[in-house]
Amino acid sequence: MNKASPDVLPFRPVPRDPGFGIYIHWPFCAAKCPYCDFNSHVRHKPVDQDRYASAFEREMAWARGRSGGQTVTSIFLGGGTPSLMDPSTVGRLLDAVAANWTVAEGAEVTLEANPSSVEATRFAGYRAAGVNRVSLGVQALNDRDLKLLGRLHDVSQALTAIELARRTFPRLSFDLIYARPDQSVAAWEAELTRAIDLAADHLSLYQLTIEEGTPFFALHRAGKLVVPDGELSAELYEATQRLTAARGLPAYEISNHAVPGAESRHNLTYWRYGLYAGIGPGAHARLMGPTGRHAISNEPMPETWLKMVEAWDTGSVVDELLTPAEQADELLLMGLRLTEGIDLKRWRKLTGRDIDPESETQLCSLGMVERLGPDRLRATPAGMLVLDAVVADLA
Repeated sequence: MNKASPDVLPFRPVPRDPGFGIYIHWPFCAAKCPYCDFNSHVRHKPVDQDRYASAFEREMAWARGRSGGQTVTSIFLGGGTPSLMDPSTVGRLLDAVAANWTVAEGAEVTLEANPSSVEATRFAGYRAAGVNRVSLGVQALNDRDLKLLGRLHDVSQALTAIELARRTFPRLSFDLIYARPDQSVAAWEAELTRAIDLAADHLSLYQLTIEEGTPFFALHRAGKLVVPDGELSAELYEATQRLTAARGLPAYEISNHAVPGAESRHNLTYWRYGLYAGIGPGAHARLMGPTGRHAISNEPMPETWLKMVEAWDTGSVVDELLTPAEQADELLLMGLRLTEGIDLKRWRKLTGRDIDPESETQLCSLGMVERLGPDRLRATPAGMLVLDAVVADLA
Protein backbone atom coordinates (compact mmCIF):
# COMPACT_ATOMS: atom_id res chain seq x y z
CA MET A 1 0.00 0.00 0.00
CA ASN A 2 0.96 3.63 -0.32
CA LYS A 3 3.11 4.22 2.73
CA ALA A 4 2.28 7.91 2.57
CA SER A 5 -1.49 7.33 2.68
CA PRO A 6 -3.40 9.68 4.98
CA ASP A 7 -4.84 8.72 8.33
CA VAL A 8 -8.13 6.86 8.21
CA LEU A 9 -10.83 9.29 7.16
CA PRO A 10 -13.83 10.21 9.31
CA PHE A 11 -16.33 7.39 9.23
CA ARG A 12 -19.08 8.61 6.92
CA PRO A 13 -20.18 5.49 5.04
CA VAL A 14 -23.08 5.23 2.65
CA PRO A 15 -25.91 4.43 5.10
CA ARG A 16 -25.61 0.77 6.01
CA ASP A 17 -23.44 -0.02 2.98
CA PRO A 18 -21.53 -3.17 4.03
CA GLY A 19 -18.47 -2.44 1.85
CA PHE A 20 -15.97 -5.11 0.79
CA GLY A 21 -13.34 -6.44 3.18
CA ILE A 22 -10.14 -8.46 3.08
CA TYR A 23 -9.39 -10.69 6.08
CA ILE A 24 -5.81 -12.00 6.44
CA HIS A 25 -5.32 -14.72 9.04
CA TRP A 26 -1.94 -15.08 10.74
CA PRO A 27 -2.45 -18.29 12.73
CA PHE A 28 0.55 -18.29 15.06
CA CYS A 29 0.65 -17.37 18.77
CA ALA A 30 3.35 -17.33 21.40
CA ALA A 31 1.04 -19.36 23.68
CA LYS A 32 -2.45 -20.84 23.48
CA CYS A 33 -4.92 -19.29 25.93
CA PRO A 34 -6.97 -21.88 27.88
CA TYR A 35 -10.33 -20.35 26.83
CA CYS A 36 -9.47 -20.02 23.12
CA ASP A 37 -11.02 -22.21 20.43
CA PHE A 38 -9.84 -20.05 17.51
CA ASN A 39 -7.61 -21.40 14.76
CA SER A 40 -4.34 -20.47 16.45
CA HIS A 41 -1.16 -22.50 16.75
CA VAL A 42 2.07 -22.39 18.76
CA ARG A 43 5.30 -23.22 16.97
CA HIS A 44 8.55 -23.59 18.89
CA LYS A 45 10.72 -22.88 15.86
CA PRO A 46 10.75 -19.56 14.00
CA VAL A 47 8.00 -19.29 11.37
CA ASP A 48 9.26 -18.82 7.81
CA GLN A 49 7.57 -15.46 7.27
CA ASP A 50 8.89 -15.08 3.73
CA ARG A 51 7.42 -18.41 2.64
CA TYR A 52 4.05 -17.67 4.25
CA ALA A 53 3.97 -14.18 2.77
CA SER A 54 4.54 -15.67 -0.68
CA ALA A 55 1.62 -18.04 -0.10
CA PHE A 56 -0.61 -15.17 1.06
CA GLU A 57 0.27 -13.33 -2.15
CA ARG A 58 -0.65 -16.35 -4.27
CA GLU A 59 -3.97 -16.84 -2.51
CA MET A 60 -4.80 -13.15 -2.86
CA ALA A 61 -4.32 -13.41 -6.62
CA TRP A 62 -6.66 -16.41 -6.62
CA ALA A 63 -9.25 -14.54 -4.54
CA ARG A 64 -9.02 -11.54 -6.86
CA GLY A 65 -10.07 -13.83 -9.70
CA ARG A 66 -13.08 -14.96 -7.67
CA SER A 67 -14.13 -11.56 -6.33
CA GLY A 68 -13.79 -9.37 -9.42
CA GLY A 69 -12.93 -5.69 -9.33
CA GLN A 70 -14.24 -4.81 -5.89
CA THR A 71 -13.10 -1.70 -4.04
CA VAL A 72 -11.68 -2.63 -0.65
CA THR A 73 -13.07 -0.58 2.24
CA SER A 74 -11.34 -2.47 5.06
CA ILE A 75 -8.46 -4.85 5.69
CA PHE A 76 -8.17 -6.86 8.89
CA LEU A 77 -5.03 -8.74 9.94
CA GLY A 78 -6.28 -11.17 12.56
CA GLY A 79 -5.12 -14.30 14.25
CA GLY A 80 -3.48 -15.80 16.04
CA THR A 81 -1.19 -12.91 16.84
CA PRO A 82 -0.41 -10.78 13.76
CA SER A 83 1.85 -8.56 15.88
CA LEU A 84 4.33 -11.45 15.85
CA MET A 85 4.91 -10.61 12.18
CA ASP A 86 7.76 -8.33 11.22
CA PRO A 87 6.54 -4.91 10.05
CA SER A 88 8.13 -5.65 6.67
CA THR A 89 5.92 -8.73 6.34
CA VAL A 90 2.82 -6.69 7.18
CA GLY A 91 3.85 -4.12 4.58
CA ARG A 92 4.33 -6.85 2.00
CA LEU A 93 0.82 -8.23 2.63
CA LEU A 94 -0.77 -4.80 2.41
CA ASP A 95 1.09 -4.14 -0.82
CA ALA A 96 -0.32 -7.40 -2.17
CA VAL A 97 -3.86 -6.30 -1.36
CA ALA A 98 -3.26 -3.04 -3.26
CA ALA A 99 -1.81 -4.98 -6.20
CA ASN A 100 -4.95 -7.09 -6.55
CA TRP A 101 -7.78 -4.70 -5.68
CA THR A 102 -8.51 -0.99 -5.62
CA VAL A 103 -8.18 0.19 -2.02
CA ALA A 104 -10.52 3.03 -1.12
CA GLU A 105 -8.93 6.24 0.12
CA GLY A 106 -8.97 6.18 3.91
CA ALA A 107 -9.73 2.45 4.05
CA GLU A 108 -9.63 1.01 7.55
CA VAL A 109 -6.57 -1.21 8.08
CA THR A 110 -6.65 -3.05 11.41
CA LEU A 111 -3.97 -5.22 13.00
CA GLU A 112 -4.59 -7.34 16.09
CA ALA A 113 -1.84 -7.19 18.69
CA ASN A 114 -1.11 -8.60 22.10
CA PRO A 115 0.48 -6.33 24.74
CA SER A 116 3.23 -8.90 25.28
CA SER A 117 4.35 -8.60 21.65
CA VAL A 118 4.42 -4.80 21.53
CA GLU A 119 7.36 -2.49 21.30
CA ALA A 120 7.65 1.04 19.99
CA THR A 121 9.72 0.22 16.91
CA ARG A 122 7.29 -2.49 15.81
CA PHE A 123 4.27 -0.21 16.21
CA ALA A 124 6.02 2.53 14.26
CA GLY A 125 6.84 -0.04 11.58
CA TYR A 126 3.23 -1.20 11.32
CA ARG A 127 2.05 2.39 11.04
CA ALA A 128 4.59 3.09 8.28
CA ALA A 129 3.37 -0.04 6.46
CA GLY A 130 -0.16 1.36 6.30
CA VAL A 131 -1.92 0.11 9.45
CA ASN A 132 -4.21 2.84 10.80
CA ARG A 133 -6.13 0.94 13.48
CA VAL A 134 -4.91 -1.49 16.11
CA SER A 135 -6.95 -3.91 18.20
CA LEU A 136 -5.25 -4.92 21.45
CA GLY A 137 -6.04 -8.16 23.28
CA VAL A 138 -5.92 -6.73 26.80
CA GLN A 139 -8.66 -9.05 28.22
CA ALA A 140 -8.41 -7.93 31.88
CA LEU A 141 -7.11 -5.08 33.98
CA ASN A 142 -6.00 -7.08 36.99
CA ASP A 143 -3.02 -9.39 37.17
CA ARG A 144 -4.82 -12.26 38.91
CA ASP A 145 -7.30 -12.68 36.09
CA LEU A 146 -4.70 -12.15 33.39
CA LYS A 147 -2.84 -15.13 34.85
CA LEU A 148 -6.07 -17.14 35.04
CA LEU A 149 -6.77 -16.38 31.37
CA GLY A 150 -3.30 -17.55 30.38
CA ARG A 151 -2.18 -14.17 29.10
CA LEU A 152 1.54 -13.47 28.73
CA HIS A 153 1.29 -9.81 29.75
CA ASP A 154 0.53 -8.06 33.02
CA VAL A 155 -1.48 -4.91 33.64
CA SER A 156 1.59 -2.69 33.44
CA GLN A 157 2.41 -4.02 29.96
CA ALA A 158 -1.21 -3.57 28.90
CA LEU A 159 -1.24 0.07 29.98
CA THR A 160 2.04 0.70 28.19
CA ALA A 161 0.68 -0.89 25.00
CA ILE A 162 -2.54 1.17 25.15
CA GLU A 163 -0.61 4.40 25.59
CA LEU A 164 1.81 3.53 22.79
CA ALA A 165 -1.06 2.58 20.47
CA ARG A 166 -2.85 5.86 21.17
CA ARG A 167 0.28 7.79 20.25
CA THR A 168 0.97 5.75 17.10
CA PHE A 169 -2.34 4.98 15.40
CA PRO A 170 -5.31 7.16 14.44
CA ARG A 171 -7.71 4.59 15.88
CA LEU A 172 -7.53 2.07 18.71
CA SER A 173 -9.71 -0.68 20.10
CA PHE A 174 -9.01 -3.10 22.89
CA ASP A 175 -10.74 -6.24 24.14
CA LEU A 176 -11.84 -7.21 27.63
CA ILE A 177 -13.40 -10.47 28.81
CA TYR A 178 -15.95 -10.35 31.63
CA ALA A 179 -18.15 -12.86 33.48
CA ARG A 180 -14.92 -14.31 34.79
CA PRO A 181 -14.76 -16.64 37.83
CA ASP A 182 -15.58 -14.84 41.10
CA GLN A 183 -16.31 -11.55 39.30
CA SER A 184 -18.99 -9.39 40.91
CA VAL A 185 -21.00 -6.68 39.20
CA ALA A 186 -19.30 -4.02 41.35
CA ALA A 187 -15.81 -5.28 40.46
CA TRP A 188 -16.66 -5.35 36.76
CA GLU A 189 -18.14 -1.85 36.88
CA ALA A 190 -14.93 -0.54 38.44
CA GLU A 191 -12.76 -2.32 35.86
CA LEU A 192 -14.95 -1.19 32.96
CA THR A 193 -14.90 2.40 34.20
CA ARG A 194 -11.11 2.28 34.16
CA ALA A 195 -11.16 0.78 30.66
CA ILE A 196 -13.45 3.53 29.36
CA ASP A 197 -11.07 6.11 30.80
CA LEU A 198 -8.25 4.46 28.83
CA ALA A 199 -10.21 3.87 25.62
CA ALA A 200 -9.87 5.93 22.46
CA ASP A 201 -13.01 5.30 20.41
CA HIS A 202 -13.83 1.57 20.54
CA LEU A 203 -14.08 -1.31 23.02
CA SER A 204 -14.87 -4.98 22.44
CA LEU A 205 -16.36 -6.51 25.59
CA TYR A 206 -16.97 -10.26 25.52
CA GLN A 207 -18.56 -12.56 28.06
CA LEU A 208 -16.34 -15.53 28.88
CA THR A 209 -17.73 -18.61 27.18
CA ILE A 210 -16.66 -22.16 27.88
CA GLU A 211 -15.87 -23.74 24.50
CA GLU A 212 -15.65 -27.48 23.99
CA GLY A 213 -12.13 -28.74 23.37
CA THR A 214 -10.41 -26.03 25.42
CA PRO A 215 -8.64 -26.52 28.78
CA PHE A 216 -11.33 -24.34 30.39
CA PHE A 217 -13.99 -26.79 29.16
CA ALA A 218 -12.29 -29.69 30.95
CA LEU A 219 -11.83 -27.65 34.14
CA HIS A 220 -15.43 -26.48 34.06
CA ARG A 221 -16.77 -29.99 33.53
CA ALA A 222 -14.66 -31.20 36.49
CA GLY A 223 -16.08 -28.45 38.70
CA LYS A 224 -12.70 -26.72 39.03
CA LEU A 225 -13.71 -23.60 37.11
CA VAL A 226 -16.94 -21.90 38.12
CA VAL A 227 -18.25 -19.01 36.03
CA PRO A 228 -21.18 -16.69 36.78
CA ASP A 229 -24.61 -18.24 36.34
CA GLY A 230 -27.20 -16.99 33.87
CA GLU A 231 -28.72 -14.40 36.20
CA LEU A 232 -25.38 -12.88 37.18
CA SER A 233 -24.19 -12.95 33.56
CA ALA A 234 -27.29 -10.99 32.57
CA GLU A 235 -26.59 -8.43 35.31
CA LEU A 236 -23.00 -8.07 34.09
CA TYR A 237 -24.23 -7.58 30.51
CA GLU A 238 -26.77 -4.97 31.57
CA ALA A 239 -24.15 -3.11 33.60
CA THR A 240 -21.90 -3.13 30.52
CA GLN A 241 -24.60 -1.59 28.33
CA ARG A 242 -25.49 1.03 30.92
CA LEU A 243 -21.94 2.19 31.66
CA THR A 244 -20.74 2.34 28.07
CA ALA A 245 -23.83 4.23 26.90
CA ALA A 246 -23.49 6.74 29.74
CA ARG A 247 -19.84 7.36 28.79
CA GLY A 248 -20.43 7.86 25.06
CA LEU A 249 -19.47 4.39 23.74
CA PRO A 250 -22.88 2.78 23.20
CA ALA A 251 -23.23 -0.75 21.89
CA TYR A 252 -23.65 -1.00 18.14
CA GLU A 253 -23.37 -4.82 18.28
CA ILE A 254 -23.80 -7.31 21.12
CA SER A 255 -20.16 -7.15 22.23
CA ASN A 256 -18.87 -4.01 20.53
CA HIS A 257 -19.06 -0.41 21.67
CA ALA A 258 -17.90 2.75 19.95
CA VAL A 259 -18.07 6.48 19.80
CA PRO A 260 -20.66 7.03 17.05
CA GLY A 261 -18.77 7.07 13.77
CA ALA A 262 -15.90 4.93 15.05
CA GLU A 263 -17.50 1.51 14.61
CA SER A 264 -15.29 -1.22 13.15
CA ARG A 265 -15.87 -0.93 9.42
CA HIS A 266 -14.51 -4.39 8.79
CA ASN A 267 -16.76 -6.12 11.30
CA LEU A 268 -19.74 -4.17 10.00
CA THR A 269 -19.08 -5.79 6.63
CA TYR A 270 -19.70 -9.17 8.28
CA TRP A 271 -22.71 -8.10 10.33
CA ARG A 272 -24.32 -6.26 7.41
CA TYR A 273 -23.85 -9.44 5.39
CA GLY A 274 -21.44 -7.98 2.88
CA LEU A 275 -18.84 -9.70 0.74
CA TYR A 276 -15.27 -10.35 1.83
CA ALA A 277 -12.21 -12.38 0.88
CA GLY A 278 -10.51 -14.60 3.45
CA ILE A 279 -6.78 -15.21 3.07
CA GLY A 280 -4.72 -17.65 5.13
CA PRO A 281 -5.14 -20.86 7.17
CA GLY A 282 -8.70 -21.34 8.39
CA ALA A 283 -9.94 -18.08 6.85
CA HIS A 284 -13.54 -17.82 5.64
CA ALA A 285 -14.98 -15.81 2.75
CA ARG A 286 -18.28 -14.80 1.21
CA LEU A 287 -17.80 -14.06 -2.48
CA MET A 288 -20.25 -13.59 -5.33
CA GLY A 289 -19.98 -15.90 -8.34
CA PRO A 290 -21.91 -16.00 -11.62
CA THR A 291 -24.71 -18.03 -10.01
CA GLY A 292 -24.79 -16.51 -6.55
CA ARG A 293 -23.04 -16.13 -3.19
CA HIS A 294 -20.41 -18.70 -2.21
CA ALA A 295 -19.24 -19.69 1.27
CA ILE A 296 -15.53 -20.51 1.15
CA SER A 297 -13.44 -21.96 3.98
CA ASN A 298 -9.72 -22.67 4.07
CA GLU A 299 -7.74 -25.58 5.46
CA PRO A 300 -7.04 -24.67 9.12
CA MET A 301 -3.68 -26.40 9.69
CA PRO A 302 -1.00 -23.86 8.68
CA GLU A 303 1.53 -26.26 7.19
CA THR A 304 -1.13 -28.11 5.19
CA TRP A 305 -2.63 -24.84 3.93
CA LEU A 306 0.85 -23.67 2.91
CA LYS A 307 1.51 -26.76 0.78
CA MET A 308 -1.94 -26.52 -0.82
CA VAL A 309 -1.41 -22.90 -1.85
CA GLU A 310 2.03 -23.64 -3.21
CA ALA A 311 0.54 -26.42 -5.31
CA TRP A 312 -2.86 -24.97 -6.32
CA ASP A 313 -2.85 -21.22 -5.42
CA THR A 314 -5.58 -21.68 -2.79
CA GLY A 315 -6.01 -23.50 0.49
CA SER A 316 -9.81 -23.66 0.22
CA VAL A 317 -11.44 -26.92 1.32
CA VAL A 318 -15.08 -25.76 1.18
CA ASP A 319 -16.62 -23.80 -1.69
CA GLU A 320 -20.41 -23.97 -1.54
CA LEU A 321 -23.09 -22.07 -3.40
CA LEU A 322 -25.53 -20.84 -0.75
CA THR A 323 -29.24 -21.24 -1.35
CA PRO A 324 -31.50 -18.19 -0.85
CA ALA A 325 -32.79 -19.77 2.36
CA GLU A 326 -29.24 -20.25 3.70
CA GLN A 327 -28.39 -16.65 2.85
CA ALA A 328 -31.53 -15.42 4.58
CA ASP A 329 -30.62 -17.38 7.72
CA GLU A 330 -27.10 -15.92 7.68
CA LEU A 331 -28.49 -12.42 7.19
CA LEU A 332 -30.70 -12.90 10.27
CA LEU A 333 -27.92 -14.42 12.37
CA MET A 334 -25.47 -11.63 11.57
CA GLY A 335 -27.78 -8.63 11.25
CA LEU A 336 -29.74 -9.10 14.46
CA ARG A 337 -26.46 -8.75 16.37
CA LEU A 338 -26.53 -5.06 15.40
CA THR A 339 -28.53 -2.39 17.17
CA GLU A 340 -29.54 -1.15 13.70
CA GLY A 341 -31.13 -4.55 12.97
CA ILE A 342 -31.85 -6.01 9.53
CA ASP A 343 -33.32 -4.67 6.31
CA LEU A 344 -36.54 -6.60 5.70
CA LYS A 345 -36.59 -5.59 2.03
CA ARG A 346 -33.33 -7.46 1.60
CA TRP A 347 -34.78 -10.45 3.45
CA ARG A 348 -37.82 -10.47 1.13
CA LYS A 349 -35.59 -10.27 -1.93
CA LEU A 350 -33.68 -13.36 -0.79
CA THR A 351 -36.64 -15.44 0.33
CA GLY A 352 -39.60 -14.19 -1.66
CA ARG A 353 -41.63 -13.91 1.54
CA ASP A 354 -42.04 -11.90 4.72
CA ILE A 355 -40.74 -12.77 8.17
CA ASP A 356 -43.27 -15.15 9.72
CA PRO A 357 -45.88 -12.75 11.17
CA GLU A 358 -46.92 -15.11 13.95
CA SER A 359 -43.35 -15.53 15.19
CA GLU A 360 -42.67 -11.80 14.95
CA THR A 361 -45.87 -10.91 16.79
CA GLN A 362 -45.07 -13.34 19.58
CA LEU A 363 -41.50 -12.06 19.94
CA CYS A 364 -42.73 -8.45 19.92
CA SER A 365 -45.24 -9.23 22.66
CA LEU A 366 -42.42 -10.74 24.73
CA GLY A 367 -40.29 -7.61 24.20
CA MET A 368 -37.62 -9.49 22.26
CA VAL A 369 -37.78 -7.70 18.89
CA GLU A 370 -39.16 -4.42 17.57
CA ARG A 371 -39.84 -2.71 14.26
CA LEU A 372 -37.97 0.43 13.29
CA GLY A 373 -40.35 1.55 10.57
CA PRO A 374 -41.94 -0.79 8.02
CA ASP A 375 -38.72 -2.33 6.68
CA ARG A 376 -36.34 -2.71 9.60
CA LEU A 377 -36.42 -5.21 12.46
CA ARG A 378 -34.07 -5.40 15.40
CA ALA A 379 -33.59 -7.29 18.64
CA THR A 380 -34.30 -5.39 21.84
CA PRO A 381 -31.77 -5.38 24.70
CA ALA A 382 -33.75 -8.27 26.26
CA GLY A 383 -33.69 -10.11 22.93
CA MET A 384 -29.93 -9.68 22.66
CA LEU A 385 -29.54 -11.77 25.82
CA VAL A 386 -31.21 -14.75 24.11
CA LEU A 387 -30.38 -13.95 20.51
CA ASP A 388 -29.85 -17.54 19.36
CA ALA A 389 -33.40 -18.37 20.40
CA VAL A 390 -34.76 -15.23 18.72
CA VAL A 391 -33.01 -16.05 15.45
CA ALA A 392 -34.23 -19.66 15.60
CA ASP A 393 -37.84 -18.51 16.04
CA LEU A 394 -37.66 -16.04 13.15
CA ALA A 395 -35.78 -18.37 10.81
